[in-house]
Amino acid sequence: MPKVKHAAATRRHKKRVMKAAEGQWGGRSRFYKRAKESVAKGMKYSYRDRKAKKRNFRSLWIARINAACREHGMSYSRFIAGLGKTKVALDRKVLADIAVTDKKSFAKLVETAKA
Repeated sequence: MPKVKHAAATRRHKKRVMKAAEGQWGGRSRFYKRAKESVAKGMKYSYRDRKAKKRNFRSLWIARINAACREHGMSYSRFIAGLGKTKVALDRKVLADIAVTDKKSFAKLVETAKA
Protein backbone atom coordinates (compact mmCIF):
# COMPACT_ATOMS: atom_id res chain seq x y z
CA MET A 1 0.00 0.00 0.00
CA PRO A 2 1.45 3.43 -0.88
CA LYS A 3 2.33 5.96 1.78
CA VAL A 4 -0.17 8.80 2.24
CA LYS A 5 1.57 12.19 2.09
CA HIS A 6 -1.35 14.60 2.40
CA ALA A 7 -2.97 13.52 5.67
CA ALA A 8 -2.58 16.91 7.32
CA ALA A 9 -4.19 18.72 4.38
CA THR A 10 -7.09 16.26 4.28
CA ARG A 11 -7.64 16.60 8.03
CA ARG A 12 -7.59 20.38 7.74
CA HIS A 13 -10.11 20.31 4.88
CA LYS A 14 -12.43 17.90 6.71
CA LYS A 15 -12.23 19.99 9.88
CA ARG A 16 -13.21 23.10 7.95
CA VAL A 17 -16.23 21.37 6.41
CA MET A 18 -17.37 19.85 9.72
CA LYS A 19 -17.01 23.22 11.44
CA ALA A 20 -19.21 24.80 8.76
CA ALA A 21 -21.79 22.01 9.21
CA GLU A 22 -22.19 22.61 12.96
CA GLY A 23 -25.80 23.14 13.91
CA GLN A 24 -27.13 21.03 11.04
CA TRP A 25 -29.65 18.35 11.91
CA GLY A 26 -28.73 14.66 12.25
CA GLY A 27 -26.05 13.15 10.06
CA ARG A 28 -25.47 16.43 8.27
CA SER A 29 -23.36 17.55 11.22
CA ARG A 30 -21.69 14.21 11.96
CA PHE A 31 -20.84 12.43 8.71
CA TYR A 32 -18.31 14.01 6.42
CA LYS A 33 -20.03 13.11 3.13
CA ARG A 34 -23.43 14.42 4.27
CA ALA A 35 -21.81 17.48 5.83
CA LYS A 36 -19.94 18.26 2.61
CA GLU A 37 -23.17 18.08 0.57
CA SER A 38 -25.04 20.17 3.11
CA VAL A 39 -22.36 22.87 3.28
CA ALA A 40 -22.14 23.05 -0.53
CA LYS A 41 -25.90 23.49 -0.81
CA GLY A 42 -25.87 26.05 1.98
CA MET A 43 -23.20 28.03 0.14
CA LYS A 44 -25.32 28.02 -3.02
CA TYR A 45 -28.33 29.26 -1.07
CA SER A 46 -26.33 31.99 0.67
CA TYR A 47 -24.93 33.25 -2.65
CA ARG A 48 -28.39 33.27 -4.24
CA ASP A 49 -30.05 34.91 -1.25
CA ARG A 50 -27.51 37.71 -0.96
CA LYS A 51 -28.85 38.83 -4.35
CA ALA A 52 -32.50 38.19 -3.41
CA LYS A 53 -32.10 40.21 -0.21
CA LYS A 54 -31.42 43.36 -2.23
CA ARG A 55 -34.58 42.80 -4.30
CA ASN A 56 -36.67 42.13 -1.19
CA PHE A 57 -35.53 45.30 0.54
CA ARG A 58 -36.14 47.41 -2.55
CA SER A 59 -39.72 46.11 -2.81
CA LEU A 60 -40.23 46.79 0.91
CA TRP A 61 -39.01 50.39 0.50
CA ILE A 62 -41.30 50.91 -2.49
CA ALA A 63 -44.28 49.55 -0.54
CA ARG A 64 -43.57 51.92 2.37
CA ILE A 65 -43.13 54.94 0.10
CA ASN A 66 -46.32 54.06 -1.78
CA ALA A 67 -48.31 53.75 1.46
CA ALA A 68 -47.02 57.12 2.68
CA CYS A 69 -47.77 58.74 -0.71
CA ARG A 70 -51.33 57.40 -0.69
CA GLU A 71 -51.91 59.10 2.68
CA HIS A 72 -51.17 62.40 0.92
CA GLY A 73 -53.33 61.57 -2.09
CA MET A 74 -50.58 60.76 -4.55
CA SER A 75 -49.41 57.60 -6.30
CA TYR A 76 -45.90 56.22 -5.97
CA SER A 77 -45.10 56.59 -9.67
CA ARG A 78 -46.17 60.25 -9.78
CA PHE A 79 -44.22 60.93 -6.59
CA ILE A 80 -40.98 59.43 -7.99
CA ALA A 81 -41.49 61.19 -11.33
CA GLY A 82 -42.09 64.50 -9.54
CA LEU A 83 -38.93 64.10 -7.45
CA GLY A 84 -36.98 63.37 -10.63
CA LYS A 85 -38.26 66.51 -12.32
CA THR A 86 -37.41 68.68 -9.31
CA LYS A 87 -33.89 67.13 -9.12
CA VAL A 88 -34.35 65.73 -5.60
CA ALA A 89 -31.65 63.05 -5.35
CA LEU A 90 -32.85 60.75 -2.57
CA ASP A 91 -32.81 57.01 -3.05
CA ARG A 92 -35.70 54.73 -2.09
CA LYS A 93 -33.99 53.54 1.10
CA VAL A 94 -33.77 57.08 2.47
CA LEU A 95 -37.26 57.98 1.26
CA ALA A 96 -38.73 54.92 2.99
CA ASP A 97 -36.93 55.80 6.21
CA ILE A 98 -38.23 59.38 6.07
CA ALA A 99 -41.75 58.09 5.31
CA VAL A 100 -41.71 55.91 8.43
CA THR A 101 -39.88 58.15 10.91
CA ASP A 102 -40.55 61.77 9.88
CA LYS A 103 -44.07 62.37 8.52
CA LYS A 104 -43.69 66.17 8.25
CA SER A 105 -40.58 66.00 6.10
CA PHE A 106 -42.21 63.43 3.86
CA ALA A 107 -45.26 65.69 3.48
CA LYS A 108 -42.91 68.46 2.29
CA LEU A 109 -41.35 66.05 -0.20
CA VAL A 110 -44.81 65.18 -1.51
CA GLU A 111 -45.59 68.88 -1.94
CA THR A 112 -42.28 69.30 -3.77
CA ALA A 113 -43.14 66.41 -6.08
CA LYS A 114 -46.63 67.85 -6.76
CA ALA A 115 -45.18 71.22 -7.79
